[in-house]
Amino acid sequence: MRAVIQRVSKASVTIDGKVHSQIESGLLVLLGIEDPDTDEDVEWLSGKIVNLRIFDDENGVMNVSVIDKKGEILLVSQFTLHASTKKGNRPSYIRASKPGIAIPLYEKMILQLSKDLAKPVKTGVFGADMKVELCNEGPVTIVIDTRNKE
Repeated sequence: MRAVIQRVSKASVTIDGKVHSQIESGLLVLLGIEDPDTDEDVEWLSGKIVNLRIFDDENGVMNVSVIDKKGEILLVSQFTLHASTKKGNRPSYIRASKPGIAIPLYEKMILQLSKDLAKPVKTGVFGADMKVELCNEGPVTIVIDTRNKE
């Protein structure tokens, strides 16, 4: 499971010209899922996301989590996070899970993040053609992969 986490002052997902979800200050999380991913990966990654201290405290030091800030999360599925560019110029997405595996894990991540954040998480729509708009604050962007728990 791979996540790209961006600290945002606002973010939104638009589908077919209509805003589907939007948040103010918080995190935009792009999530890619692979076949070996498990419920344990969901729990570990969710805990990591909500507890990342990447918001400024009163001294301007990144020392505050999205939970502490009472911020929001917008979660968007993105299979292209598992693109392989090893051969040629056309990325291969063979490592990305098919919907039968990915959708249940994506739904578990929504529930786990909502539980860990103690409020509902906003989402995109799995498999939809989405327009994602954001204002990356900082900019702060963190990549976490459950296969490489550093």
